[in-house]
Amino acid sequence: MNSTSVLRTLGSEIAAFLLAASCAGCDEPGHLLCRPCGERLTPAPQRVLTPAGLPVHAALGYEGVAARCIRRLKSDGETQIARPLGAALAAVLAPMVSSSTWIVPVPTARSAFRRRGYRVPELLIRRAGQSPQRVLSLVSRPVDQRTLGAKERELNVRGAMRALVAGGGAAAVLVDDVVTTGATLDEAARALRAAGFRVDSAVALAATPRRAGFEGDSSRTHRGHDESHQ
Repeated sequence: MNSTSVLRTLGSEIAAFLLAASCAGCDEPGHLLCRPCGERLTPAPQRVLTPAGLPVHAALGYEGVAARCIRRLKSDGETQIARPLGAALAAVLAPMVSSSTWIVPVPTARSAFRRRGYRVPELLIRRAGQSPQRVLSLVSRPVDQRTLGAKERELNVRGAMRALVAGGGAAAVLVDDVVTTGATLDEAARALRAAGFRVDSAVALAATPRRAGFEGDSSRTHRGHDESHQ
């Protein structure tokens, strides 16, 4: 590990230590996660469909305590909160995999990895007790999606990913941290299928609130969340 990586890791650990002085869900001092907030991370699985019809099994709703905890992980370097979040993800991930299933995280942009020092979907998969397989790569850099509507998100990520290995007909399950419109998962599924993988479903830690599936312009509801590759 070079000196830059060491400093980045050390900085993340210091930030995590300081943030852990307050609950990730409600800011109560003295807890990483207080008992009432921990109970609100109890999985409440929901099944939603992407615009292309891919079933996504989400463990939580992206709101309240769950949303605050995820933001602490993604924006504040609080990697310790990945343990209870990973436990929630396990509730929807474990039933979807067998010993031969490829568990494929949605890829993280290099800029996001440099900023955080870790890849959120991969970290969550590990905390869920599984091994991520880094099969997908970003071949273009989509713009920040937080201000984009559903159709704009779809166009933004179209053709942005490719698979690094051939699937040979193997089954793969996609994993994202938060699913918003589903456009990113659709692009990831397209790239895997083009490489010969079979993709029948995806899982996510959380799904954002929505009015009717993932249809329509959801930008006003979802601007507070950035996609995994961001």
